[in-house]
Formats: sequence, C-alpha cells, structure tokens
Amino acid sequence: MSQTYDFSVNGKPVSVALDNEATPLLYVLRNELGLMGTRFGCGLEQCGCCMVLIDGEPVKSCNREISALPGKSVTTVEGLGTREHPHPLQQAFLDEQAGQCGYCLSGILISAKALLEKNNAPTRQEIALALDGNLCRCGSHNRIIRAIQRAAAVMRGASQ
Repeated sequence: MSQTYDFSVNGKPVSVALDNEATPLLYVLRNELGLMGTRFGCGLEQCGCCMVLIDGEPVKSCNREISALPGKSVTTVEGLGTREHPHPLQQAFLDEQAGQCGYCLSGILISAKALLEKNNAPTRQEIALALDGNLCRCGSHNRIIRAIQRAAAVMRGASQ
C-alpha cells in the first residue's frame, strides 16, 4: 500500500506516493521528480556524487530513506541557479574551467554551497576539508578550490 511523503525540493512543495518507505531519496529525485543533476555514484555513501542539502546540511542521498524526509527541505544542484542566472558557485566553476568529466560536480557544488553558507571566507584547507566526502577522479582539485575561492569573493562582495 502506498504512503505519501510531503517535503519541499528546491523551494517547491512536493508530494510523492511510494510503496517502500526505504526508497532512497536519490531514486525519488531522479525517478519520481525528474531531477537528474544529483548523480548515482557508488551507492555506498563514499563518493559524494549524490550530495544534496537537507535543511541546509550536506547529505548523501543514495541511502537516505524517503521516510526521513516529511517536512524537510531538500536542495539539489538544480536549485542553486539557472542557466540565465547561475549561482556564483556555478559561474565560478565555469570561469575556472573546474570540471573535466563533470560527474562529481553536482555533489561538489552542493558541498561548497553548504560551506559558503557557514563560512564566507574559507581557507584552502577549510575548502579541502569540506570537500573531503566528494571524490573527483579527473584531477581538477586545484581548479575546483580556485572556483570556490572565487565564488566566496563574489558572494562577500554582493553582501557588502
């Protein structure tokens, strides 16, 4: 028998009816809501490709059960900005050419957003620590860190 789960995704209320309360949030985002930015990587909460924000905190969604979501607010990479109005992080990643294959970037952008919400002037070490749960196999680490530093500077300037 189906159960309905009500929560918000990218600022919009959603209601999802599922038969299995243990269905991972990642599957709901991709298969039920059509949000393909959040990626399936390892399925073991090791790579960070599936990272989303739940109530502002970075969470790996591949094993987060839908039953834990009612009343929560989920932000995916699609909720950061648009093609016409990218989030400063998205623009900085483009400007720094921080992506190679791009598979890990949605999770990295989410982790970086969580960091910059708490610390608008992170050091290189703080950025590396915030991204510790995100694996990038392409070797774009220096560009990724520069992009986050660039976005932080832009965001500080916008808030002054």
